[in-house]
Amino acid sequence: MQTSSPDLLDAIVLEATRESVLWAEAALPGDARQLVEVFSPLADERYRLGLETIYEAYLVHFGRPRLFAAPDADTAVLLGDYLYAHGLVRIAHLQETSAVGDLAELISLCGQLRAESREGDGAAWAASAALLGADVLAEARAALRDGGDPAPLESLAREAVGDAAVDRALAAHAGRVG
Repeated sequence: MQTSSPDLLDAIVLEATRESVLWAEAALPGDARQLVEVFSPLADERYRLGLETIYEAYLVHFGRPRLFAAPDADTAVLLGDYLYAHGLVRIAHLQETSAVGDLAELISLCGQLRAESREGDGAAWAASAALLGADVLAEARAALRDGGDPAPLESLAREAVGDAAVDRALAAHAGRVG
C-alpha cells in the first residue's frame, strides 16, 4: 500500500474541521488517521485532492474511513454528503465539466451497486480515477450498471495506468470496503 504525504489527506480534515464543529468532532486524531491514498495515485495531479475527498465520502457511507469516525449514523450521512459535495466543488473549480460529470456518474453508479449488493465498485473507481474527464467511460459504466460486468472498466484503467498501479488501488480499496 502506498502511503501519501500527509498534506493531501490532512487537507481534507483541515478544511472539514473549519467548516463545522460536527466534522471537527468526527475527525480522527492525527496519529489515528490512515494516510493512505487509494485511487488518487491513478489520477492526474490536478484531480487528486478532489478525488480523495470524494473517496473519503464513499468510505464514510459504505466502508471504513481513514480520516473520520462519525459518532452516529445521522452524522455519518451528513459528513459523507458534505465530503461528496466538497470534492465535487474542488473539481468544479478546475472548470472541467467532463470530470465533474464522470464523478457524478461514479457516485451514482457506486451507490446503485451498494444498494443492490453488487460487486464492481473498485473497477469503477479505478477507471474513473485513471480516465477522469476523458469522456470515454460511458459504455464501460453501462456494462457494469446494466450487465453487472466490471471487466470493461478495469481493462480501461489497466490500459491507462498499468496493472501494478490498478492492483495496488484495488487491494487498498478491498481493505477499506471488503
